Amino acid sequence: MKALLIIDMQKGSFIPETPRYNAENVIDRINLLSAHFRNNDEPVVFIQHDGSRFDCYVPETDEWEIIPSLNMEENDWIVSKTANDAFYRSKLDAILKKLGINHIVITGCATDFCVDSTVRSALNHDYKTTVISDAHTTADRPHLRAEKIIDHYNWIWKEMIPTEGIIQVITSESFINKY
Repeated sequence: MKALLIIDMQKGSFIPETPRYNAENVIDRINLLSAHFRNNDEPVVFIQHDGSRFDCYVPETDEWEIIPSLNMEENDWIVSKTANDAFYRSKLDAILKKLGINHIVITGCATDFCVDSTVRSALNHDYKTTVISDAHTTADRPHLRAEKIIDHYNWIWKEMIPTEGIIQVITSESFINKY
């Protein structure tokens, strides 16, 4: 069984000071994917960063909230995390095991931090892992434009040699057509 992970799509990450590459299209694709999962009675899991120890993304603040343009439903799961890796000291792995999940599909923000850390951790936890190549985003960095960062990580993930898990990197349209 599969689960969709939507990582750190929080208001504090989508502000004018740090514009996210192709954000509107990424949000639209995540909404299409989440509808697809719900229609197939498969779980949608929102990962929310709690940066309380650094006085940012503090629960119940505006920046901590999920962006309103993402479709959330009552039966969706919400998992709090405190590090880049959504598995690190969180309830994510226990929830996925409880639900009988062996295949996770990853989307969200930021490609080069939380998305990448979670992809690698998913493989280390022996999940079949699918990264949706056009449904994750990041901001420009001082040395590299966001579009190049996304291209670079999509390439890295395609070339990885996983542990026991399997990894694939495909577009949202390909995923919906395949599954």
